[in-house]
Amino acid sequence: MIPYATVEEAAAALGRNLTSLEASWFNYSATKSDYYLYCHNILFLLLVFSAAPLPFVLVEVARSAAGWFDRYKIQPKVQYSVSDMFRCYRDVMKMFVFVVGPLQLVSYPSIKMIGIRFGLPLPSTGELLAQLLVYFLIEDYTNYWIHRFFHCKWGYEKIHRVHHEYTSPIGYAAPYAHWAEVLLLGIPTFLGPAIVPGHIITFWLWIALRQMEAIETHSGYDFPWTPTKYIPFYGGAEYHDYHHYVGGQSQSNFASVFTYCDYIYGTDKGYRFQKKLLQKMKEEEKSKQNGGLKCE
Repeated sequence: MIPYATVEEAAAALGRNLTSLEASWFNYSATKSDYYLYCHNILFLLLVFSAAPLPFVLVEVARSAAGWFDRYKIQPKVQYSVSDMFRCYRDVMKMFVFVVGPLQLVSYPSIKMIGIRFGLPLPSTGELLAQLLVYFLIEDYTNYWIHRFFHCKWGYEKIHRVHHEYTSPIGYAAPYAHWAEVLLLGIPTFLGPAIVPGHIITFWLWIALRQMEAIETHSGYDFPWTPTKYIPFYGGAEYHDYHHYVGGQSQSNFASVFTYCDYIYGTDKGYRFQKKLLQKMKEEEKSKQNGGLKCE
């Protein structure tokens, strides 16, 4: 709870006028407890997970009905009906209600312990972006090793096989997993804010962006206009789709966001070999077509 009664009192304490965003934050949060504000995270998770995959649902429906977007589907032989996608959504929502939601409710003391701020001032744009970058890097590295563990014989058979039920992933399947996997992969997500604590707004943005990234990665579509293609070392849907395609035997493409861990530790060799093979096949096919045109 913000320890100031008025905007003027807050401005005097900061030694400057509040920005418009800070004034809005003050008006919204001044009379609300920190715990109440923290619980907003549950709502944001539900909203992002419910809304962000919807464009991919519409794309899948259009592709199944009229063949649109076929060229962008990574595994074009696989089709999902609306009921298939809704079933996945329903199963994940159960996980949110019975596992993620209760965990959020009881984890508030840890948020206070690591020093997440709820008051004023709000973080600057530079601070916010720098912290988000650190969160993504830390999450990506620690997630990589936990994911590799899940692909050992015991980890896969007991836990991770649930996530791989979707050999051709869809957006709603991003958090579709065994409850133990959901809990364990929460550690990399929380580790960045624990090491570099920031404002609760930064924390909200981090959770929302990480969820949206996972949904895009599991979308099953590789669109050339996706803005994430301009992010250095970003994996994306086509990169992670290979991991699901290979399935339980996969020892490749473990990273959640970027590709550098797989490259450094040599766990992208199968993927790179397949890429070279497909490129060679395309070139040979193109050469044959050009040869046929010349003969005519």
